[in-house]
Formats: sequence, structure tokens, C-alpha cells
Amino acid sequence: MKQDGVAEASISVREAEVLAAVGEHLTNAEIATRLFISIRTVESHVSSLLRKFGASDRRALSLLAAQRSRDPAPSGDTSRRVAPLPSPLTSFVGRTSERVELAAALSGPRLVTAVGPGGVGKTRLALAVAADVSGRFADGVWYADLVPVADPLMVASAVAGAIGLGEQQGRSTEDTVLAWAADRQALFVLDNCEHLLDGVALLVERLLARSPGLVVLATSRARLLLPFERVVPVAGMSVPVGDDAEDGDATTLFEERAAAAGSPVTAADRSRIARICRGLDGVPLAIELAAARLPSLGVDGLEAGLADRLQLLTGARRVDSRHSSLRSMLDWSYALLDEQAQAVLRRAAVFAGPFRAEDAAAVAGWAPVAVRDIGVHLAALADHSLLVPTTASDGTRYRVLEAVRQYGAELLEDTGELVECRARHLRWSGEAAAALLADSDVEAVGWRTTFDRLADELRATLAWFAPRPEHRQVAYEGKGLLAALCHRRGLSREAQWRYEQAAALAPDDARAAVALHMAAGAAEAQLAGEEAVRLRRAAAAAALRADEPERAARELAQAAELMNRGPGTFAHPASPDVVRALLDEARPYAGGDLVAQARLATAEAFVVPETDPGAAQAGEQALELAQRAGDRLAESAALDRLTTVQLAGGEARAALASALRRIELLAPVALDADAGFELSDAHIMAVESAIAAGDLREARRVAERVRDLPLHREVGHVAVARLLTVSLLDGHWDGVVAAGERFREGWERAGRPRVPTLRRAAHAVATVHGLRGEADSRATWMSIFDALEPLCRPLHDKNPRAFFDALVLLHLDQPDEALRLLAVPPDEIHGWYQGIWRPWYGALWVEAAVLADQPAAAERASTVRPAIGDNPVAAAVVDRAAALAAGDRAGVLAAARALEAAGCRYQWARSLVLAGGAERARGESALRAMGATLV
Repeated sequence: MKQDGVAEASISVREAEVLAAVGEHLTNAEIATRLFISIRTVESHVSSLLRKFGASDRRALSLLAAQRSRDPAPSGDTSRRVAPLPSPLTSFVGRTSERVELAAALSGPRLVTAVGPGGVGKTRLALAVAADVSGRFADGVWYADLVPVADPLMVASAVAGAIGLGEQQGRSTEDTVLAWAADRQALFVLDNCEHLLDGVALLVERLLARSPGLVVLATSRARLLLPFERVVPVAGMSVPVGDDAEDGDATTLFEERAAAAGSPVTAADRSRIARICRGLDGVPLAIELAAARLPSLGVDGLEAGLADRLQLLTGARRVDSRHSSLRSMLDWSYALLDEQAQAVLRRAAVFAGPFRAEDAAAVAGWAPVAVRDIGVHLAALADHSLLVPTTASDGTRYRVLEAVRQYGAELLEDTGELVECRARHLRWSGEAAAALLADSDVEAVGWRTTFDRLADELRATLAWFAPRPEHRQVAYEGKGLLAALCHRRGLSREAQWRYEQAAALAPDDARAAVALHMAAGAAEAQLAGEEAVRLRRAAAAAALRADEPERAARELAQAAELMNRGPGTFAHPASPDVVRALLDEARPYAGGDLVAQARLATAEAFVVPETDPGAAQAGEQALELAQRAGDRLAESAALDRLTTVQLAGGEARAALASALRRIELLAPVALDADAGFELSDAHIMAVESAIAAGDLREARRVAERVRDLPLHREVGHVAVARLLTVSLLDGHWDGVVAAGERFREGWERAGRPRVPTLRRAAHAVATVHGLRGEADSRATWMSIFDALEPLCRPLHDKNPRAFFDALVLLHLDQPDEALRLLAVPPDEIHGWYQGIWRPWYGALWVEAAVLADQPAAAERASTVRPAIGDNPVAAAVVDRAAALAAGDRAGVLAAARALEAAGCRYQWARSLVLAGGAERARGESALRAMGATLV
């Protein structure tokens, strides 16, 4: 509960960079160029910053950026700089001794819980102390408000969001948080834990067990009941008695808030104000509510109104007197409202986050409330400190204080309005969600902001409806809607979970099977192979119960397909016997269903090794069946098999055509969970095929699309991985260094997962540093490269690795060392993954032999041609090597022209240097511009 209101201002590293650039008055295009991201991504970040800071326009953001630059964090302390604590909207008053006590407590036990009743000021005290002690924590202070969280299972997601961690492929959100925190020295502030005690306790216990440098400060109305917890009670503010009665913190708070409301307290009234504050037990929220009434009632009116409800000077105090004081103050404030304002206040309690007047009209606008008067009532409630107004990019929004929210919820039940109000809230949020889902342009400015606000509302309202059997149908529909939106937002793990919840609520097995099918798609999008297979099996079982055997066949076939198609998505490779058993189980159910037959044929095609002579025919048969079935996703899967077969066979151009055909085929397909894996994979395979074909311009075009895919929004290292490799090859080295930081940040936030497909990205950054003569930076990135190696498949990419390392050695004029690395003849390199790099490897295999004066160099140049295929870059490098061997300077310059035409800037400049003469200086100048060291 935030009694005074807090302006949310926790921003990610990328948002901090965008904010700094806005402060420099750069355009979105200029920011995109600097940060190596798309203009639409910049627009999305600017929109998010406007919302988080409550800024009205870009000029206001510029002023904020200037203010932040004047008050920088200590050197190296990027954590505090990019994730500030929420900014209080009002001054913090008093609490000197409490601040000292709580700060001291944080020096000992690693879990400290500030416990006290609602409205007593736990949040403001915790924030003040967190700021006081922030210098103790090298990795900063991180704040998570748990008020909007309705489900204990979402606590880890809330903490991840506060840190700036997105969902990570192949791991749970809790694992992501645990991995991020493992070696950090940080303070976590977990605010408002009382309704999530079990979920918070479980996460905190695991965090502290895994993270020796982590300290947790929690606020709650009840302790977490963990054995190592230090509880610090938070009482009301001080109200001395006797001669010092007018000097307490509570009186000072009242005076400051009354002055802000336009009614300063006179010296003559200070003793009376002190008595009122004492009667309110020093509870800050109750005092602020009373101060807000001073302009209209005066001190006499306050005393008269409060006397009856609080019995200020008589009556025994109960143990829960402070809670009673707040409740009495709320009762009195509520009684002073007219009938319509009372209804608006209690009905607004169903909102989980800040809302607009038109939102309140949809939820609270029924008798006795006149819709046209909603805005007036909201403004009046804010004037009386019952709501907190905030300025957002879309206008004024209002937030219900947590103590007031709980009070309003009780009143809804007392007045018999709870079900009606909840139903209106669900209808309003459902309609808004459906409209957002209908908006296919998920990269549009505001889409993400709208989702982030709306999702909390959906989560909260569905948490209320789901356990009630009479509302099972609407809960089922709502869970499915939330799941679809989560997937489009890039939250595939939550999407999977929500689809599973929808399946459990489904009115029949047929609809349960559909929900489980979507959940499996979301699992595949996370590269969670075991989860996907589990859900495919569950979907098949539900389909059989619903008497839909064809659907069951599709699910089982897709499970078998994934085991061979995406072995990297599994912790351990699937046994061929398991795959065969799945196909044998599926086949009898397929019947005459063309989609099921196509899925079975595709799974069978992936069983055949890509180097087998029959692999292409198996892929073509699967593709024909999928086309006859008219199923775009099945057709895409079959095309993927053909792509890998073509890459293994050295047909890079054909592979690129197949991959681009997949992208075109999937263009009309909705961005739903069952299409997520196909869409991402189609783009990634197009980049790989373009690299194999030496089409660097096409590789860059598609790699930029990979970077901007909504599914990659929360995983920066996945988003930029392919672009890093392309940028090494085409000479955009400054972009490699800039995007490399995004890669490293994303990978570290993900907990440094071992993802073999990302190794080349790290190697590309290391190679750029090597070409620039930056040995320390190269070593750092090679350590990341090594950390990405899969434990179950060591040295699976030794030939691509040899290419990258040999590129640096040849640049440094060490051809003999390069030759030793390139020991395997290109015609002995097999498989589709190795086939991507076979042309590039083959070109250096020839060049190293020529520069090392090997007798067989000329023979290499003639025998390597089949391995390099129609890759123009590799062909030009081989031509250059042959010309160097023959002393043909004109041939070297011809190769330079071919490399320039192919968009390979580094090899073009290197050719000019190797040609010598007048062109050498031009080549050296180009290399210097790229930052390359000259040998």
C-alpha cells in the first residue's frame, strides 16, 4: 500500500539508453542507428518511458534525461542508474528512529520484514531506507510492488518484471530470477506481500539460498513465517504528550498535507491537531485523509466528525486500535461523500492498476452513478486523498490506495454489488483485450503499453472468477484470451500456463484439446522440448476422449517431429525408439485426414538423415501432402526439412529460396502460439541459408526482421544473435560491438544459459575484437563462447569455429597457424549445420595454403569449387588466393570488385591491401575506418 502515491520509474537498460538519446534531442531514426535497433522499437521504448515517468510529451522526457544526467550513479553502478526506486509524489516526514532501526536490521539478517497494519506507512518507510542503504549494494536496489499480483504463482514474474528480465527460452521465470541473482550483491524490496505469503516465502527462501549477496526487505501486514526472518514492527507516527504534543511527526505530517491542500494550520490550532493525530493513532493514511478535509470542514468540523467514530479521549484501546483508527477514518470519509461518489469509490476497488475516467464509466457507471459525472467524482475523490491521480501519456489516470481498495471491496460485498461490479470489470477488460488481440500490428506504438496495463486487470479479475464453478465458462474464455495476448507480447511461458489453465476450465474435451495444442505451441516457442511433448500427449489424450482421433494423430506426429527437428530444445536427445513409438501410435488415428497425414510424413522425413539419398524425396512427399491439406504450418515444417537437406547438399541458393518461401507462406498466419515456433524458425533459417549462399544483403535484411520479431522482444540475446554474425561478415563492426552489449546483457539476465545456436554470435563479437587487436575484449567474448557450449555435444561446431579463428590469424599474417586450424578438407564436412559454413571455411582453407606457400595450394583452389557452390564471397576469396599464387595483381583487384559488389566490406578492403600499389593505401584507410588493426 502506497499511502502518498508513487510515480513508477523502473526502467530497463535499453530504455535508459533511449532516454539518454532523447535527452540529446536525437530523432527516432538517429536513436535506432546508434543503438542498432529498429525505429519501431525506439517508438515502443519512448511510449513506455512516457508511461513510466508520467511524462506528457517528448520534451518532458528530455528534461527528465537532463535531470538524470546531472545526478549520475557512481561509476560502474549501472544497476541503480537504470532501475531507480519509485519516486514519491509527496515529501517523506519524520520516522528518524524507525529509519535508523530498519537500516540497521538490514546489516544483519538477509530477510527483513516491515510488518504493520494497512495505512501505517510501511511502503514509504521501506523506500526511504532502501535509498539510505543503496550504497551498500554493488548491484543496486530493486523494487517490486506486489499489489497487482493476484496469484502466488506469479510472484516470480512480478519480480522478473521489476528487474527487467523477460521470459527466457527453455527455463521457468523463477529459474531466470534465481540465475540472475546468483552472484549479485543487491537489495530486493518486495512491497505488499500479505496476500501472497506462501508464494513470496517460497521464492525468497530459494533466492537467499542461491544468492549469498542478496538481501530482501519485505513489507507486509503479516510476517512470512520463515525461520531466518527478522521482523521490524511499524507503528503509527509519533504523537508526544504533554508540553511536546505539538512537535511529533504525526502533527508535522498533518500540517504539511493541510498546507498542500491550501489550508495551513495556525499556531493556535496546533494542539487541537495533535489531539486529532493522537486519536488517529498516528496512522499516516488516516492523518492524510483528515488533512484533506480541513479546507472544507475546518478544525471544528474535524473534531466534531471524528469524535463520535474514534472516541478520541475515552474508551479502552484494543490490540488492533491502529487498524480500527484507519477503518473509522475511512468510514467517516466515506460517510461525507454523496451517494454517487460513494458508489464510484467502492466500485473502483475492482481495478488492479491505474485507470481512466472512461474505464471507470464502463465498470462503475450504473445507478445511482450518472456516467457523465464519473470524471467529477474521481477528481473529488482524489482531492480527498482517497484516490491518487497520475499523469500518463494517455491522460489522467487514478490509482486506488491498497487500504482503500480493500475497504471498497468489503463495501461491495456489504451492498450486494460485488458480483455485478466484477462482471462489469471482466466485461470491460475482456472487450479491451479482444480489441487489442484484433490489432495485428503488435509493434505499433502503445500496443505493449496497453497490454501491460490491461494484463494486470485480466489477471486480477480472472483470479476471482476461476475458482467459482458458476463462472467457469467466462473464466475459460478469459484465460484463453489472456494466453493469446501474452504470446503476442512475447510472454510465451505465461501463455503456456494460461492455456493450460484454460484447458482445465474447458467445458468439454474438444476445447480442452485445442487449449493444450496452443499450450504446446507456446512451449515450442520457448524451446522447451520436454514440455511441448508432454502437452502434445495431453492434447492427443483429450482429443481421443472427444472422439477426434485425427487431431490426436496430428499432436502425436508433431511431438515425434520435434524430437528430430529440434534436438537442441531437449535436455537429452530423444531415443529413436521413442520417436518410432510415437509415430506407430499416431498412424492408426490419422485415417483420411490430410493434415494428419502431412504431419506424419513430415515427422518421417525428419527421421531420415539429411545426408541420406532419400531425404529430399521424403521432404518433397511431405510438402506435397501439406499443400494438398492447405495447412500453412504443416507446409512450413515440410519446407524446413527440405531447407536442411539442401544446406547439407551444398544447395545454398535452393535452401534460401525454401526458407524465404516459408516466410511468405506464414505472412498471413496470425501471431498465435501454434505458429510461434514456425515463424521464428523460418526467419532464422533464412538468415542461415543466406549466409551459406553468400547473400549478405539478404542475410542482413532478414536478420533485422529476426531482431524485431515480437517473440524475441524479451530475449535480446536471441534477437540480435544472427545480426551479429552477419555484421561481422559484411563489415558493420561498430554495430557488432554495440549489439554485442545487448547480447551480453540479455544472456546474463537469462542466467547464462548454454544455448549452442548462440555460440556463433559470441564468436562473431570476439572475432571483431580480434581483428581490431583488442586481445582482452576478445578473450572476454571467447569465455562467453565457451560458456555457451552444450555439455552433451562438445565440439559440435568445430569447423565453423575454425573459420572464425582462422579469419583473425590470416588478418594478423599468421597463415601457418590458420592452416593448422583448417586441417579438415571441406569435402569432409557434412550435415546441414556444418554446411552453412562449408563455403566460408573452404575459402580460407585455400587462402591459408597460398599465404603459407604450401605446394598444394593451387590444387586446393581447383578442388574446393564444389564445396563453395555459388557463394560469391567465398568464390571471390578463392579467386583472390589463386591470383596471389599466380602473381596476378589484376586478378586480385577483380576479386576486390566482386567482394565489393557482394557487400563484403572487410574482404574488399583486405583485397586492396593484398593487391599493393596505389590501392593499398585505400584499403588500409577502409580498414582503419572499420577499426581493424594493420599488420
